[in-house]
Amino acid sequence: MKKISFSNPHRKKHFDFFNAMNHPHFSITANVEVTRLLPYFKKESISVHTGLVYLLSKAANKVTEFRRRIRGEEVVEHQAVHPSFTVPTAATDVFSFCTVPYNPDPGIFLKEAAAHIEKMKTDPVMEDEPGRDDYLFLSAIPWIRFTAIQHAMHYHPHDSVPRISWGKIFNEGDKKLMPLSVQVHHALMDARHVGAFYENFEKFSAQPEAIFK
Repeated sequence: MKKISFSNPHRKKHFDFFNAMNHPHFSITANVEVTRLLPYFKKESISVHTGLVYLLSKAANKVTEFRRRIRGEEVVEHQAVHPSFTVPTAATDVFSFCTVPYNPDPGIFLKEAAAHIEKMKTDPVMEDEPGRDDYLFLSAIPWIRFTAIQHAMHYHPHDSVPRISWGKIFNEGDKKLMPLSVQVHHALMDARHVGAFYENFEKFSAQPEAIFK
């Protein structure tokens, strides 16, 4: 982790402008193509849920701004950020959070994710580790082909952890599409950075054999 200071005057103004707002977050939802991804997951016996968590985490970690967080008056940049994602539980009909350390090696990540998910079924949690902000908050909403989403979050002080959600996969012609939503802190990033995240994910989805090798 390292501290970030914006030396460019306009970039500093951009940060101060949005950081002073009561609601400094913005959200984008778009349909992304997953046509080649689903049959690949089936062929390789990869869980769709954990496979998507891995790809979304990889796409976010490749964009520097997704690894930046606001801490009081400072901005810090993590070397890596780790998915904390929703999973169903056996204890009740509401979800549990499941945090898995991000590992660029998909084999290691998927193995650890499977073990963490199994534990959460009977020992669910709703708390984050105190003092940590190196998360990506991910949630699956596979029942709904949503076109927008708004997340619960702290506004005072501002929560700068990105929220990433995906919804029901559907057919459009010969393609399979999936709604994907991203909610981020505008002082830390702009639409071009969110666009880079989407581009990363669609690139990975189009060539899964190059990612999960």
